[in-house]
Amino acid sequence: MGNSTRRKFEPIIKFYNKYKHIIPLIVYGIIYMSWFAHLEKTVTSHYKVIHVALDDHIPFCEVFVVPYLLWFAYVATVVLYFFFKDKDDYFRTCTFLFTGMTVFLLVSTLWPNGHHLRPYIMPRDNIFTQMVAALYQTDTPTNLWPSIHVYNSLGCHFAIMKSKRLSEKKGIHIASFILCISIILSTMFIKQHSVFDVLTAFIMAAIMYVVVYGSDALLNFYHSLTNKSKRKPETL
Repeated sequence: MGNSTRRKFEPIIKFYNKYKHIIPLIVYGIIYMSWFAHLEKTVTSHYKVIHVALDDHIPFCEVFVVPYLLWFAYVATVVLYFFFKDKDDYFRTCTFLFTGMTVFLLVSTLWPNGHHLRPYIMPRDNIFTQMVAALYQTDTPTNLWPSIHVYNSLGCHFAIMKSKRLSEKKGIHIASFILCISIILSTMFIKQHSVFDVLTAFIMAAIMYVVVYGSDALLNFYHSLTNKSKRKPETL
């Protein structure tokens, strides 16, 4: 490759080297969405009904659809923030989220599940019940265990709390905690998940917290891979 050609592609090469860590995110995103879409189409009638007694004592509260939908922005914001600001925290966050999401896909594939908690008729007519009704139309009451809404919310909050870059940002810590708890509660108050889905998501998140943040072993492994990829081949 001549010097002129090399200079022409140099900006592209620099851009790739700086942001190539987005490739696993894109690849996994495609795999996850394709797999999940397949489950939503195929798991429609024959599934294990998830229900615990406590579900019957939780009232339907449509206003919680707001934090439920904010989950999408919450997860995206946390992942993108660390993508641009801190590769180590980005690696930890993606490892935490991707592992739990893969477990969820495997569980939904091997043990199809769903619930019958949704109200047949909305108890009120307002903007929030209309939002819930729209959500019900696009999201089936199947493939629920464990709750990825709960698991990923905990994962994002852990990422924020464990980040050295955000260690002094107490306002962000408090806002993240409030949003995280609101999202968790929303899954039950708008009847998207059983208490069982929520509790099992907490258990899975606790296990992954120890794996991801309990030691530096995982991070050291990541560094060894990145350092190996940067190492230039030896010349004879």
